[in-house]
Amino acid sequence: MKLIQHVQYLAYNPGVTPKSGGLPGINVLKNVMGSINLFGIIAAVGALVISAVVWAWGHHSGGHQAEANGKKGTVVAAGCALLLGAANGIVAFFSAMGTQVH
Repeated sequence: MKLIQHVQYLAYNPGVTPKSGGLPGINVLKNVMGSINLFGIIAAVGALVISAVVWAWGHHSGGHQAEANGKKGTVVAAGCALLLGAANGIVAFFSAMGTQVH
């Protein structure tokens, strides 16, 4: 195969685009994913509370390792909550960016 044929092969557009009514069960899948997202947000709230308690306990008892782990857990839980809450926007942003690639 010549170089030009390789370039043409890589530049080939298969014409595949997202289609909302293509498969049965899309609404069920959306509900399941929404429920998983809600479960993740609830877990992040629990992790945030537990991490804040560990942070406070470590600070007041002089346990520097516990204090550091509490701080780390608080930041991780807050980051998880941020990502879970922004999941739709993040996917929509990168999906829109992906449609501009030619």
